[in-house]
Amino acid sequence: MDKIEKKVMTGKRLDPEEGLFLFENDDLFTLGRLASMVAERKNKRHVYYVRNRHINPTNICVNRCKFCAFSRSKGEKGSYELTVEEILSKLGDGCYREVHIVGGLHPDWGFDHYVNIISKIKEEFPETHIKAFTAVEIDHFSRISGLSIEDVLKRLRESGLDTMPGGGAEIFSERVRMRLCPEKISGERWLEIHRKAHILGIRTNATMLYGHIEGYRDRIDHLIRLRELQDETGGFLAFIPLSYHPANTETGGSYTSGIDDLKTIAVSRLILDNFDHIKAYWIMLGEKIAQLSLLFGADDIDGTIIEEKITHSAGGVTAESLTIEEIREIVTKAGRIPIERDALYRIIG
Repeated sequence: MDKIEKKVMTGKRLDPEEGLFLFENDDLFTLGRLASMVAERKNKRHVYYVRNRHINPTNICVNRCKFCAFSRSKGEKGSYELTVEEILSKLGDGCYREVHIVGGLHPDWGFDHYVNIISKIKEEFPETHIKAFTAVEIDHFSRISGLSIEDVLKRLRESGLDTMPGGGAEIFSERVRMRLCPEKISGERWLEIHRKAHILGIRTNATMLYGHIEGYRDRIDHLIRLRELQDETGGFLAFIPLSYHPANTETGGSYTSGIDDLKTIAVSRLILDNFDHIKAYWIMLGEKIAQLSLLFGADDIDGTIIEEKITHSAGGVTAESLTIEEIREIVTKAGRIPIERDALYRIIG
């Protein structure tokens, strides 16, 4: 730990074995102190939030991943599909700076339908930043349209897409992925699609789903691969560790512990030295662990969200939205300074 601390203090990069040591070590307070120091070095004592709105157009999906409680087959009880008009109505008076759109791979929707969703939102709400479609969805659009990944991304961008979320990464290990989500694209394909988005100037986020059937070494491998792509392109905006929720899933298992959540946030902050932002996604962590995460290397707490379906389908017990006042109070009581941002981390006001 002394060797790692000296490297962190001098800004030197940690290697995979050092990252593995941090996961296996029980000195949580030193880990938190080091991660917090790195976060403050990058972002002072600022913690960012955004006025955003999540929309999931459909839960009908040709993939039925074992860890997912959100997806349904067509005609199955609980399945739904929103019309474009219903999607637009959820944006109300356009008070959101960002709309976050991800959903199932609908067997009957063509690529033009997804393009239409984006173009109609941009037409109706031109000031709202559109962050939409995971790499898994982009790959699906390519297959159903016959277009290359590049052409799919270009058409979406021309229609109003601004950035991409980081979902679908899960865990990159093929050994784990074949047990967890064999129908989903490979980790290499996920990285390839994000690389192509970055080359086109489309910024993206990155995620890691942890706490299911993976091990610490799988987590480190995942983080290192993200760090390598960020070295290459610089296109990632933020990293979001996602804690696994087991309810109503085929994978089953248990919820992550608060200690594991804090440790994962902190190790991510120390390994991903080329990422500016680490997000404590309060929907999955819960408000209190998300607040603690601000002392363990996180500098972003996401935003208002308004309506969240994916985590809550898997047993999430948090609220589905927070007000700006609630977010600011969480941040302030952690001894940090709440800063409203836009989707590209530009400060508002």
